[in-house]
Amino acid sequence: MHIADGTIPNDYLAYVKTKVFWIIGGIILLLFLLIFSISVGAVSIPPYDVFLTLIGKNVNHKWDAIVWNIRLPQALTAILAGVGLSVAGVAMQSILRNPLGSPFTLGISNAGAFGAAVSVILLGTGQIHSTVAGAITINNPYITTIMAFFFCMIATAIILMISHIRGASPEVMVLTGVALSSLFTAGTMFLQYFASDTQLAAVVFWTFGDVGRANWAELGIITVLVTASTLYFLANRWNYNAIDAGNETAKGLGVNVERIRLYGMTVAALITAVLVAFLGVIGFVGLVCPHMVRRIIGDDQRYLIPGSCVMGGILLLASDTVARLIVAPYVLPVAVLTAFMGAPVFIYLIIRGHRG
Repeated sequence: MHIADGTIPNDYLAYVKTKVFWIIGGIILLLFLLIFSISVGAVSIPPYDVFLTLIGKNVNHKWDAIVWNIRLPQALTAILAGVGLSVAGVAMQSILRNPLGSPFTLGISNAGAFGAAVSVILLGTGQIHSTVAGAITINNPYITTIMAFFFCMIATAIILMISHIRGASPEVMVLTGVALSSLFTAGTMFLQYFASDTQLAAVVFWTFGDVGRANWAELGIITVLVTASTLYFLANRWNYNAIDAGNETAKGLGVNVERIRLYGMTVAALITAVLVAFLGVIGFVGLVCPHMVRRIIGDDQRYLIPGSCVMGGILLLASDTVARLIVAPYVLPVAVLTAFMGAPVFIYLIIRGHRG
């Protein structure tokens, strides 16, 4: 060890390089998966021609239209949604010091879904069309997002209040998430009961989380908010490391735990609200990805946050690609696959926590 003379130990350098190489490898895999995802579908496009199209050198106008108008926005939306849900999940798990924390398991996604349903049914911000592509569109994304965010914040306030009163143990958080999910799901069903046939069809179709319904304008909004939120969480990585060591330890290091927790949950709720408003409810990504990354690179938030972002993009893009192929020519909503994948992992985490 050569810390005294300012030399960084070789073991630590190897420790850091392993994590960095894993993240870089994940980014490279994500790029290859992006090309593959765009190339497959009802119309197969050779991956090399996809690459030429993306750099503006493809002369096939049919493929050019398919790539730029349909598949590229869907693939990028899958990546950004995966990043947003994963970074929100890893932040919640650290802020609440709870391995089961995520927007879906804590009921925040269902709260956002209820808010969006209020906007679609009562405020008329959603329209349904007869076409397969874009069967429902949000004609006023700002009001819809505001309503979704408002109810996400209500759920977040309840979680923080119960966490403060009863402690943020896994059992308490799971029960809180179950109660909130049931409450807001019941509210959505209540609205659906009194909705017209068109409104009911719009809300039911919308609740199937699907990344294929976002256009370039909505993708731009998602990109700005997910990027800004991710940068915020990265800027607070040292604070989250301190909180992971315990509230008293964090306070001893000068961290304002209550403020960090409030701001972090607010930002996570904002990400969830935007994604729910545009894409519907996509569950378990924010729960699964951080735990997958933890098993590879550990709990250090400096690497866990970017690693979870990369894993989230890979997982949701891969899930969306499989969803488009598994029952072709029909397109399965990606939320169906993430639920099939996430539910067993969720049960495993509960059992492991109980045994611990």
